[in-house]
Amino acid sequence: MGPERITFGGRLLPAALIAPQLLIVGLFFYWPAVQAVWQSFQMQDAFGLSTEFVWFENYRALFTDPGYYQALATTLIFAAAVAGLSLGFALLLAAMADREIRGAGLYRTLLIWPYAVAPAVAGVLFGFLFQPGLGLIARGLNQIGIPWNPLLDGNHAMILVVMAAAWKQVSYNFLFFLAGLQAIPGSVIEAAAIDGAGPARRFWTIVFPLLSPTTFFLMVVNVVYAFCETFGVIDVLTHGGPGRATQTLVYKVYQDGRIGADLGGSAAQSVVLMAIVIGLTAIQFRYVEKRVAY
Repeated sequence: MGPERITFGGRLLPAALIAPQLLIVGLFFYWPAVQAVWQSFQMQDAFGLSTEFVWFENYRALFTDPGYYQALATTLIFAAAVAGLSLGFALLLAAMADREIRGAGLYRTLLIWPYAVAPAVAGVLFGFLFQPGLGLIARGLNQIGIPWNPLLDGNHAMILVVMAAAWKQVSYNFLFFLAGLQAIPGSVIEAAAIDGAGPARRFWTIVFPLLSPTTFFLMVVNVVYAFCETFGVIDVLTHGGPGRATQTLVYKVYQDGRIGADLGGSAAQSVVLMAIVIGLTAIQFRYVEKRVAY
């Protein structure tokens, strides 16, 4: 016999149990999203005292702005670099931590800790390490003949924010990869070893395909993270500079809305950003998921 199915005597108790979650989602996600869509069709005066309904004027101005397409290209490069670096490094750490070694539990705990660090704090840490004049790592790079100045060089600034954002996400990816590795039956690996497969071949032909559901999930999460949750890192480290070299879409929303006081234009940007993220997620589920072996 299967497990006993739990049923509720009425509809009041299930509704009461899900009501807090629905309230939080509605209050902090759906309501702001609706407000952003409505505000994207409006234009405010410089003092925020009056608004005018302008239909698609904000969107027309947005799609004719070369700076927006530059920010979009920067965001795509940034997201690909952050997702690739964080996923690759986390998989490497998870494969090493999955071994039977002394103190493995301590290593795993230490590798998970950075996830508790806020993005802004991660930016501050990397700012201290890579500050051109005082940073420990920056001074070391300059001493061995590698010029480093993210304050003036856009490529250096991009490398810096990618490293900080990826470091922040490595622990999250590591946790899921490690759980996925520990769920793989040891008998499968032992059978491949008996057949003569080396460690590298066992990993790429057996372990990695079995991790494909985890990898797919993390890829979606990391793309969303890079698009929407790296504002704190960029704001602390580069403020979108130098010369807009690290101005991503989410940071442009802030700059145009908070600093430029263009609330209608920034609302239109946030709506387009949400559509882009939803579209990328749908594309991943439509095409990438076909390669996933569940």
